[in-house]
Amino acid sequence: MFSDRTNLGNGGRMPRVRFVQQDGSGKSIEVGPDVSVMLAAVRNGIHGIDGECGGCLDCATCHVYVDEEQASSLPQPSEEELELLSAVSGERKPNSRLSCQLKVPAPLDELVVHVPARQS
Repeated sequence: MFSDRTNLGNGGRMPRVRFVQQDGSGKSIEVGPDVSVMLAAVRNGIHGIDGECGGCLDCATCHVYVDEEQASSLPQPSEEELELLSAVSGERKPNSRLSCQLKVPAPLDELVVHVPARQS
C-alpha cells in the first residue's frame, strides 16, 4: 500500500479517501495533500478506477460520485472536466466528478467517493 506522508495536516493525521464500491464495501487510503484521488486509487489497486490517461484530463475513466454531503466542500469542476463528464459511460449524477481533478480539501479528514458500476 502506498501513502504519501510528506504533509501531516489535520493535527498530524494524513487526510484519507474512502472508496465505496457498488456492493457497499469500502477501503480508506491515506493521501498526501497534492495527491489526486485518482492517483491514490491507481497506486492502491482500487477496482473500478482506471485512470487510463494518467490524470491528464483526457479520458474520463476515473469517474466517481462524491459523497453528496461533501460535494460542496470541493472546488467547482472546470469546463474541461464538465465536458468529459458529459461522456462518462456510468450514470452521470449531480455529484459526478473525475477523480484525477480531486484532492482532499484541508477541512476534511476523509473524502468519500463512490465508484460507478462501469468506466468504459
